[in-house]
Amino acid sequence: MNLLEVNHVKKVYTTRFGGNKVEALKSVTFSVEEGESIAIMGESGSGKTTLLNILAALDKPTGGNVLLDGQDLAKIKESAVANFRRDHLGFVFQEFNLLDTFSLEDNIYLPLVLAGKSHAQMKARLDPIAEQLGIKSLLKKYPYEVSGGQKQRAAVARALITNPRLVLADEPTGALDSRATDELLKLFGAINKAGQTILMVTHSVKAASHAGRVLFIKDGEVYHQIYRGDASYEQMYQKISETLTVLTTGGERA
Repeated sequence: MNLLEVNHVKKVYTTRFGGNKVEALKSVTFSVEEGESIAIMGESGSGKTTLLNILAALDKPTGGNVLLDGQDLAKIKESAVANFRRDHLGFVFQEFNLLDTFSLEDNIYLPLVLAGKSHAQMKARLDPIAEQLGIKSLLKKYPYEVSGGQKQRAAVARALITNPRLVLADEPTGALDSRATDELLKLFGAINKAGQTILMVTHSVKAASHAGRVLFIKDGEVYHQIYRGDASYEQMYQKISETLTVLTTGGERA
């Protein structure tokens, strides 16, 4: 069953005085099945960030549409978009986006506070997530008191606590060292195995090699995709590296 459908999405930006038009996305089409783990890769300027913003309902396409559970994101009323994102999407960012004046616990609770949930409801949701992510003993600490890897675990907990239909991750390993990256990717694998659908934008071949499918964006289009199948992480790493080489050297579409 397709959870997300991206149909011929196009995005054109017009410069301030309307003199020039920049085509960020030409015609992007793909679908995401419920329970998939997908990585999106491409060079800087390929359209990855634009696509992510459209999938996150932060921007609207110039043409085409994006359907989440059959609902066209571009047709959601402006007054309802923030609530839609909070209730249906989870976000994990490279720089964590945690509030230093809030404890990790309060940072994680924030989406549920905004949704008007009671403390008992919030605690019932947080306890199993904190246990799974190994941060139960850190919840009363503040972001400046913990490591980058622990901050990212808290950010993942905040993304999961609303039971989102889709988790969107923007360079989630970009600010982490090698050990914390390995731990986060292992967590993402466990979360995905439990049924959570994850879509990650990344420059990291290592991160992408843990996904079940990798989409490559070039010049505003889906250039190629790789399915994991029975491939090991090492085999996926090799396939991704080879495809990126073709992308950067201007080779033919695979």
